[in-house]
Order: sequence, then structure tokens, then C-alpha cells
Amino acid sequence: MTADTLASVSSLTSHLSGLDIAETAHAEKQESQKVFTKMNVAPVSPLKKSTRTVKLIVRTPSPKKEISKPNLLPDIGRYDGGLEQENETRGTAVSGTAAKALALDSSQLSVHPTREWNLDSFEIGQGLGQGLFGHVYMVRTKCKPKYILALKCMYKSEIIDHCVEKQVRREIEIQQNLRHPNILRLYGYFHDEKRIFLMLEFAGQGELYRQLTKEGSFSEKRSSRYIDQMADALGYLHSKHVIHRDIKPENLLLDINGQLKIADFGWSVHAPGNRRTTICGTLDYLPPEMVLKKPHSEKVDHWTLGVLTYEFLCGLPPFENPKSQLDTKKRIAAVDFQIPSYVSCDAQDLIYKLLRYEPEKRLALSDVSQHRWIVKYRRNDAKQRL
Repeated sequence: MTADTLASVSSLTSHLSGLDIAETAHAEKQESQKVFTKMNVAPVSPLKKSTRTVKLIVRTPSPKKEISKPNLLPDIGRYDGGLEQENETRGTAVSGTAAKALALDSSQLSVHPTREWNLDSFEIGQGLGQGLFGHVYMVRTKCKPKYILALKCMYKSEIIDHCVEKQVRREIEIQQNLRHPNILRLYGYFHDEKRIFLMLEFAGQGELYRQLTKEGSFSEKRSSRYIDQMADALGYLHSKHVIHRDIKPENLLLDINGQLKIADFGWSVHAPGNRRTTICGTLDYLPPEMVLKKPHSEKVDHWTLGVLTYEFLCGLPPFENPKSQLDTKKRIAAVDFQIPSYVSCDAQDLIYKLLRYEPEKRLALSDVSQHRWIVKYRRNDAKQRL
């Protein structure tokens, strides 16, 4: 071993002592002596502890740059401040019995209450439309899973002015208990001093009426698919003893996938006896029994399903006369209509079986779902998905 090697070993020993590291264990000393013996070098005697201070420089790694994650939440559009602006000038606070009747809050339900909601629970986006008693906005819940909804606002004083307090309460009570893929879901509701807010399922493609107006009419395939979904949803409603009574394109929505959703239960009724006398709905879709002021049953929805089938294929209701409501009523009472020749025989057959004067002779909804016009296109859809 050269003098340089010995100097190097001595220097290393001195350096370790200067770092104030504890003495090595006895076994490590013996091992070291063996190594030096093999090298024919006398072991270096321990040095006295150095009093010199050695600064230990520790290099800390530089902080990693945070990579901004893309915003994966769907865009709900820009809010125009309309709810606050409108509330300053529209509606008045209500009091007394009316205020109590319209103090509607799903968090106060005795069965299956929701969490407590208010306007601060949502990020508010773009407006979706306007109803009779207020506007509808696209919103997202601030709490997870940040669900997108349609928030419908209704002014209490205007509901009272139109004498429809019971109707609004009934609409909410019925819709909150419905669970069907083709019926718009009501998730919850709350109120403040002047307004009631309904938290509704968001239907991404909006009103079916707008698409029908834009396109003029629908293909038989598309019409068949909608009627199939309608028949299933109406069958579900009737099993719950609910009659809708106002089926029309304006009250039908489409979700983001194009699935039909029955909405607006303002004229619906829970009728276990299934016999009612109130004349309600929209004239072009009323059945003969309503026009003639006779009692009606859930079969009114069968009639409107026939009217819808005709309108989807032809672009207008079968009994419509824009110039005379009286003539429209006469034609409905007499079941006076003609189907254009371009409508297929199968579709014509379904329409004729639904638009029957006698309610009990109208085709059952279960038979609508099994009608050859419905089944044919349902099978074609299934084949295309394979």
C-alpha cells in the first residue's frame, strides 16, 4: 500500500468523525481489521474526535409543478342573473292560508325526505325556457356528484291569481312519486318568500314540439319508437291510478340520448275510481267524452296517443281547424278525420284502433306495445344494435 492510499484512508476517517457519527459497532471494527490485514496495512488507530464544525448541505428537491387538470364538468352555460333581477319586480309575498298551502319543501316530507335545498345549493347556468309562472334554468348542484338539473321557478302570487294552488300541489305530489325511464323525474323542491322551485330531470334535447315544428313530421320509424315509449309510460301511470289528461308534443321532452320524457303533470289526477268529470287539457287532443261533457276515465290517454301518432306522421292533429273551435269540437264528437294515403297501412290500423268513439273499445296500451307497426320497428332497432 502506498503512502497516498494511507493518507486517503486517514482523511476519510477524520471526515466521518467530524460529522459526529456514533462509533461503529464492535463487529464492524473486527471486520475492518480483517480487511486491512488482507491488504498488509496496519489498521489505522482511531483518531480523536474533531472539534471542527462541518456544515452539512442538504439539497431539497424543487417542488413539482402542478399540472392543471382539465375541467371535465359539462358546461351549463352563462347565467344572466335573471332570477335575482326578475324577483325584484315580479310577484309579491303571500300570507295566511295560501302561504301555508304553498310552503312546499321536499326536505320536510314524512316519508323519504330529501336533503335541505335552497338557491345557494346550485351553480346557475343558462335559461332553458319560460313557463306560465316563471322561468326554467339549467343548474348544477354544488355538492357531489354535481348533478345537472332543470330548476323551474314559479311565483306563488301568480299561482294564487290563477286559482291553481291545489293543481300545483297535486302536480308535485304525483310527479315526485313516479319512477319510469320515460317520465321526467322530480328530484326535490323548495320555496322562499315569493317563489316555489322544482328540481327536475334535465332533458338535454328539449321539447319534442320544437323538433316536430322544425321537421314538419317524423318518419314512421321515429314515430313508432316514440309511441312505443309513450305506451309503456302511460301503462305505468295507469297502474298507479294516474291519468295524465294533457298529452301533447309541448308536454313531451327528449333527453340527451333522444329518449322521450312525459312532463308537465299540471292536469294529471290520481283517480283510483278512474271516473272524472273535469274538462281539461288542450282542445285538439280532447276525446269525444270530454267535448260532450261526459265523465271520463284513463281511456282519454289512449285517445291522445292516437292523436299523437297521427300528428307525428302528418304534422298536425287530425281534428284541427284553426279558424273554428266549434268545428273542431264537432269533428272530435263525430270522430271525423281522414288519414293521408302516404301513411302506411300498419300505422293507419293503429290510429283507427285508438281513435274510437267508445272509450272501452280503444286499443289497450299493452296491445299497442305488441301492435305490428310498433314491433316491426322495434325489431329493426334491435338488429341494428347487433
